[in-house]
Amino acid sequence: MVTEPNRISRTCERAVVTAYRELRDVGTADVAAFNACTTLYRIHHPEASLNEARRLVSEWIDHHVVRERSGPTKGCDCPPS
Repeated sequence: MVTEPNRISRTCERAVVTAYRELRDVGTADVAAFNACTTLYRIHHPEASLNEARRLVSEWIDHHVVRERSGPTKGCDCPPS
């Protein structure tokens, strides 16, 4: 499957990044948005520890929002949508 460089193929990664961006756009504080996204990830991946969820969410936010680099990031094994 060929993906566009800025397209996020993993469903949970896209959901987390979209939620973070939208929460920040409406004025939610950074830490509150981060915590909400960590909870969102854990709803879909209850097997993940809190530390694992925080690590992944922070990497995805850093990659897609803070740095906006192109290319895939390490993450969960969710199938592409």
